[in-house]
Amino acid sequence: MRAASERARRWVGLAALALLSCDRHVEPTEVLPPLQAPSVDAAAGAWRMFVLDAPDQVAVAAPAAATSDAFRAEVAAVKAAQAAMTDAQRANVAHWSGGGVLRWNQVMRELVARYNLPPVPRPDGSYPVPDAENPFADPQFPFANPPYAARAYAYVSVAQYEALKAAWHWKFRYGRPSPAKVDAGVTTLVPPGDLPAYPSEDAVLAGVTAEVLKLLFPGSVEEITRHAATQREAALLSGRATASDVTAGLALGRSVAALVIARARADGMGTAGGTPALWQGMASAAVARGEVAWVSQESPARPPMLPNFGNTRAWTFTAAELAATSPGPPPSTSSERMREDLAEVKRVAAHLTREQQAIAMKWNDGAGTYTPPGHWNDIAAEHVRDARLSEVRAARVFALLNMAMHDAAVGCWSVKFQYYNPRPSQLDPTIKTMIGLPNFPAYPSGHSTFSAAAAAVLGHFFPASATELAAMADEAGISRLYGAIHYRSDVEGGKLHGRRIGDHVVTLARADGGG
Repeated sequence: MRAASERARRWVGLAALALLSCDRHVEPTEVLPPLQAPSVDAAAGAWRMFVLDAPDQVAVAAPAAATSDAFRAEVAAVKAAQAAMTDAQRANVAHWSGGGVLRWNQVMRELVARYNLPPVPRPDGSYPVPDAENPFADPQFPFANPPYAARAYAYVSVAQYEALKAAWHWKFRYGRPSPAKVDAGVTTLVPPGDLPAYPSEDAVLAGVTAEVLKLLFPGSVEEITRHAATQREAALLSGRATASDVTAGLALGRSVAALVIARARADGMGTAGGTPALWQGMASAAVARGEVAWVSQESPARPPMLPNFGNTRAWTFTAAELAATSPGPPPSTSSERMREDLAEVKRVAAHLTREQQAIAMKWNDGAGTYTPPGHWNDIAAEHVRDARLSEVRAARVFALLNMAMHDAAVGCWSVKFQYYNPRPSQLDPTIKTMIGLPNFPAYPSGHSTFSAAAAAVLGHFFPASATELAAMADEAGISRLYGAIHYRSDVEGGKLHGRRIGDHVVTLARADGGG
């Protein structure tokens, strides 16, 4: 009786875990402790750039001296604004005091989850394509599926990192202190630090992030603009920036965003959707090799997700270098290995334990969620928060993590559409999947590729958690077999591929000057 009761409690717990894990809602108002970084990372202006040629590529004019009448007038304005501060403004200062990089990452994950909805078919069975020029139409733009999301996380994170390194260069060149450092009458509403104030890092983040996000999520321009305005206001009211600090920071952030956006407009994403002739050619090539070609199992059949995304420009590889990381071909659909893999999927699906069900749901990250790359951003955010990293060092973690996952997406999609391998339930329709069936070829597993790359990068930055992170990546991979949507060979191939990509990014991190 006691055992039955314990089993019941355990099942309730697992079910609750699964439900909670399915809920990928991101609350941008989540409380973050005030950021008190142990180091200001004074040398960050010399760390490796990825888009800018040099930290001074965007010039920032010298500020008025801290002893000048102009500066004293600005400080007086800060004190006057603080004296008239409302409760809402005070709450806004507290909201941003946990770090702009972390707060914007929450905003971005929430946007991805909101826009991760596949278009519904028309009455004639065709599927409309989201249009960036008409983002409010049906379907809305974008469809933030995993490749789109991986690219979005990477562009925003890299833009923030580039802009903050440039800001650090100018901060330590000019060395102008914050208002709270030069006038005891300025109330310090955030932890005081020794970071020079000009240009304002908060305004840099607001400027660069808002501009890139508006490109990626044009249907949410008003919301994004509002977030940026509140961050700039918080910088002033907190006592760590004057109006000229904010003006210079905003201009710098926007200029860096323009450079990053120029890269985005030319990276090949515009043709990632391919054409019917393209994907039919991929299917025919698989048949010509003697294989069973993947087909959409949706009704009506849906075009495959971004079949040409594998030709999108990577961040840390040339196309040839990325191709060299390929895990190689999957087992032939007529091979004994494939028969064994298929039998394993069927057996596991028919006898799934409650623990396996919970794992499958925990890592599902399907439509309406922040996707697998967002899941790893969530994991990274907890580590960044607990490590109390400076803004520029926090941006470094997210930039390298998301470059790795973007390149993992490019590499994975290239291999998927090269081999065009069918899903288990296509080869054996009696297999019942317990999670959503992705509408693209099986090999290699995207979850496994994303997760192995992410765990490698985060394990480098947070070595005390490396073993735990690797175990999480393994669990994410095997969850797809538990869900009956991947073979073991998909999981193993994705893990190998992702690890190669992640290790490459770690090699870059060891030589980028950031320690």
